[in-house]
Amino acid sequence: MLEKVILPANIERASELFDEAEKIVIVTHVSPDGDAIGSSLGLLHFLETQGKTVHVVVPNAFPDFLRWLPGAKDIVRYDRYRDFGNQLIAGADLICCLDFNVLKRIDIVAPAVEKATCKKLLVDHHLEPGDFCDVTISHPQISSTSELVFRLICRMGYFEDITMEGAQCIYTGMMTDTGGFTFNSNDRQIYFIISELLSKGIDKDEIYRRVFHTYSEGRLRLMGYVLYEKMQVFPQFRSALIYLTKEEQSKFHYVKGDTEGLVNLPLQMKGICFSAFLREDTEKPMIKVSLRSEGKFPCNQVAAEFFNGGGHLNASGGEFYGTMDEAVELFKQALVRYEDQLLKN
Repeated sequence: MLEKVILPANIERASELFDEAEKIVIVTHVSPDGDAIGSSLGLLHFLETQGKTVHVVVPNAFPDFLRWLPGAKDIVRYDRYRDFGNQLIAGADLICCLDFNVLKRIDIVAPAVEKATCKKLLVDHHLEPGDFCDVTISHPQISSTSELVFRLICRMGYFEDITMEGAQCIYTGMMTDTGGFTFNSNDRQIYFIISELLSKGIDKDEIYRRVFHTYSEGRLRLMGYVLYEKMQVFPQFRSALIYLTKEEQSKFHYVKGDTEGLVNLPLQMKGICFSAFLREDTEKPMIKVSLRSEGKFPCNQVAAEFFNGGGHLNASGGEFYGTMDEAVELFKQALVRYEDQLLKN
């Protein structure tokens, strides 16, 4: 049996919101990852079994390796179809905000969601949720928003209505947000949920292959390039850094998702417990920051203090507005600032 993590009052209120709504819009964060897309589509498939009209609206492109997910082809990209996105949001009876804690995380979609007069529901697992929804289901100790979506559906009494397509999406979100269940995944209840998802007929091995083993030739060559040319190792701080400019990305025919997981590679080295990946964004004048750590080192604190970000203890991110040289220098300052914790970890 699953522990009842979500408060009964929130289960009741969320159930009422779903019952009262006919037209539902699901929104998730900018540059959606596996958990954002998996949780959104997982909830969509469930709501469709309840006879609801549901659309998923995302700020911009998501990785190619997620396009096989059932329902992905119908996701509305706000940066391409702004008028249609505004129409859906303005006409919704309920907006479900998934996998983000504050409105700025949905970027260009935020004004439309903030302006909407309908009820709003937040389901998320990041720290410090904002007060912008009528019902907030926020549990940072849970491994993924996809897991929370599963728990919510089950607590409302609708496990039987989870379809195989919905189970595929939920499993994909859980898998990707834990690095294939290699971090933030020691809770035994995660594996109970996996067992329940398997009962829906999913093929977890095939899902893994579709997500992690379908990269392009350019992605593999890019991986070799960053390891040989672009990785800096700081053994005195038990840390490593990878960084890429827009020009370097274009050499390898970069497409969305090609740099997913690169930040984890340095952690395979003996003695390294903290890794950073800095990537010059191809759409905006900014540098995207991904941080990963092992043990008890709080990379989310580094993200918050130095890179306008946050996240989880071992997986977090942020952004930097400046040159790549400045971002690299700031990372080095962070290493000095956190030297004691890095060496003690």
